[in-house]
Amino acid sequence: MPTLILVRHGRSTANTEGLLAGWTPGVALDERGAAQAAALPGRLAELPLAEIVTSPLQRCQETIRPLLEARPGLSPHTDERIGECHYGDWSGRKLAELTDEPLMEVVQAHPSAAAFPGGESMRAMQTRAAEAVREWNARVERDHGADAVYLMCSHGDIIKSLVADALGLHLDLFQRISVEPCSITAIRYTRLRPFLVRLGDTGDFTSLVPRVEPPGGEAEVGGGAGAP
Repeated sequence: MPTLILVRHGRSTANTEGLLAGWTPGVALDERGAAQAAALPGRLAELPLAEIVTSPLQRCQETIRPLLEARPGLSPHTDERIGECHYGDWSGRKLAELTDEPLMEVVQAHPSAAAFPGGESMRAMQTRAAEAVREWNARVERDHGADAVYLMCSHGDIIKSLVADALGLHLDLFQRISVEPCSITAIRYTRLRPFLVRLGDTGDFTSLVPRVEPPGGEAEVGGGAGAP
């Protein structure tokens, strides 16, 4: 079965403003995110991509634009199932404000039980994304062969949930996974099991430099803004 390259969108204006964007319209890449997107074609230059699939949200569309310009023979497919989690009433709110919400503790410690008010559950988010991947795996193998490589551009929580699915991890453990903006995660699917062969690879180790104020023990809902 094919190898899936998962690219998280580049850093967005919501990331730098500390907002939980969700499906809020008009969330674009910031200056650094645009630079990350511009570097993506070079990072993937050696890979013969068979298909490109993207979330419908603007920040993902902007992330893959330079890659599509570098590969004019490819046309993108948009799949809403790999769009961001529907955070409902939480969408567009400051993450700092949400830390005091009782639901946030559930999101952190027991996400399989978390459902966002006016939105969807994290279980539903993982289910739709995993179903999309399985359907695309079959389509890509049918059209391009079992050794094909294809790319999906998606969002932090979506990618983390797909990694958990590939590793056979319960969704309650997915907050232990970290994927920075414009990072590359690769999963090679086989008939019997998937293999995680890259996780959150940016080629930049800046985020590992010790901080003056060490990060807390909570996962950043939506994926965080990455290195300063």
